[in-house]
Amino acid sequence: MSIQLTASDSHILECFPVLAQLRPHLKQENFLEQVQRQQQGGYQLAFLERDDRVVAVAGFCISECLAWGRFLYVYDLVVDEAERSEGCGQNLFEWLMNFARNHDCQQLHLDSGVQRFDAHRFYLRQRMNIASHHFSLNL
Repeated sequence: MSIQLTASDSHILECFPVLAQLRPHLKQENFLEQVQRQQQGGYQLAFLERDDRVVAVAGFCISECLAWGRFLYVYDLVVDEAERSEGCGQNLFEWLMNFARNHDCQQLHLDSGVQRFDAHRFYLRQRMNIASHHFSLNL
């Protein structure tokens, strides 16, 4: 098992099948371009590989704001459906926490859809707090 940041277009494309399980609206034909645009704003993709296959992916960025100081925000965190409950999510989450600490972040944040009960149980086991309600408005 190894975890690394995407360093090439091929790495990004290898993440698509797993990431699409969390974000089914994504289209493979414009996925690379989308990720590259987001990378210009600081977005990074980390992936966990086992047996030469991507089995877990995290999309995140480091930012800073008055409310939280310097923090790592996880936009995407998903483990391949066939690989869940095998420790991959735990390993990737610990990697994210260490990455945040190594980049002087005081906090790690993420939002999770209200319907994702299994994910919520996982986050609570990681000692995360339910710190707020996130509100949205489609425009």
